[in-house]
Amino acid sequence: MKYITQVDDQEYVIEIGPDNEILVNGEAYEMDFQQMPDSGVASLLINNRSLEAVVEQRDGNWEVLIEGELYSVTVEDERAHRLALARGTLGEVEGEASIKSPMPGIIIAVPVQEGDTVSKGDKIVILESMKMENELRSPTDGVVSQVNVEAGASVDKDQVLVVISDSDE
Repeated sequence: MKYITQVDDQEYVIEIGPDNEILVNGEAYEMDFQQMPDSGVASLLINNRSLEAVVEQRDGNWEVLIEGELYSVTVEDERAHRLALARGTLGEVEGEASIKSPMPGIIIAVPVQEGDTVSKGDKIVILESMKMENELRSPTDGVVSQVNVEAGASVDKDQVLVVISDSDE
């Protein structure tokens, strides 16, 4: 399983493998993790180094205290991360933005057309995948410069659906 983790301003890709092995940005670590019942304390053994952490969930994020340092952490699985990117709810985008399909599916609706002015967060495409509707939103303010799909079309993962350009261009 792959997770995208944001610790303060740093992003980490974490893959959990068999036999207590994890990869963090491609680097292997041997790990043992035990959550102490009802206490919020976690015991970690990372490459034979023992650590204790106090972990608390707040407002959809995690606060982690390790060795006197407090970290703000968000964790998403790979699918949720792709959806957030496609919806335009992660990060700032500058210049041209391509709205890509985060998964294979069928286009239900495209409520924009070329030349439309859109704002960050506006609904751009509605995609059905695995019997669920996903609203893909604009990651930036701009003008729709390309619409590459229409309702009823089948799309592949990472296919460019709509392109949004700076309104200054």
